Amino acid sequence: MFEKLHSILDTVPKELYDDPIMFAGPVFALIIFTEVVISIQRKRELYEFKDSAASFGTTVGVVLIGSVTKTGAYLVMMAVYQFRLFDFDVAMWWYWVLLFFAEDFTFYWHHRLSHEIRVLWAAHVNHHSSQKLNYSVAIRQSWVEVIYKYIFWLWLPLIGFDPLYILLFQSFNVIYQFWPHTQLIHKVGPIEWIFNTPSHHRVHHSSNAIYLDRNHAGILIIWDRMFGTFQEELDEEPCVYGITNNINTFNPLKFQALGYIDLWKDISQAEKISDKLRYIFKPPGWSHDGPNKTSSNLRREAQSG
Repeated sequence: MFEKLHSILDTVPKELYDDPIMFAGPVFALIIFTEVVISIQRKRELYEFKDSAASFGTTVGVVLIGSVTKTGAYLVMMAVYQFRLFDFDVAMWWYWVLLFFAEDFTFYWHHRLSHEIRVLWAAHVNHHSSQKLNYSVAIRQSWVEVIYKYIFWLWLPLIGFDPLYILLFQSFNVIYQFWPHTQLIHKVGPIEWIFNTPSHHRVHHSSNAIYLDRNHAGILIIWDRMFGTFQEELDEEPCVYGITNNINTFNPLKFQALGYIDLWKDISQAEKISDKLRYIFKPPGWSHDGPNKTSSNLRREAQSG
């Protein structure tokens, strides 16, 4: 069995482990340090030590788990790639343009559904658990999400994109998403129309009713504009960071698990199988016997009030 496993792993190219995210790590650390210094100089209180330490703690788990799951994802993608519908020529410039848009489009829908389906939100919620917004929050990722998220990208090797390049573009997307996690950069002109920016992402991390579940962009904000999930940051509506029911803990183990614990409590309270399933697949905030606190309903109430 071990010989068979070894032979399978031998098919994984070494380039897969030359992850650009690992090389970007020291740059991220420098940027975080710089933001801390600026925060102190300007007396902005953008950081809280325990909160940032919790974010760094989650990163350890993401790196350890991700190193294994990325290999598994590559092998699954390669299995799908054998049945590809098209043989693209990677030497053609349009191949890379198509892959860029297809990968970013996939991220948008993965991210959006992570906000709209409760069981996916249970994994993703920890990224929004901080009541701060700074560059350390960018590295507060889910240990569970890094296991299953690749499922959303399986259509790309089926179309004909090489799995190695799909995973490479995923890494580029993750690197890009670091820079919008800040309060220090205001709006950046015409770039706001096409790309995800700090202003757009501040909206995404806010718990204000008008901002809930908006701006799911990875690199391109055009998907939010196209599919009706875009919301501009408003001067008259300052962002309040966190979630509608904040997780008051700095323990990485707890805020990685609390989404699932709360989900299980709700499932257990429902008597009907249909309601149990609704708790799993309906948006966060849905209840079989209580007030409707989904983001869409909270927005309607805020607008009517």
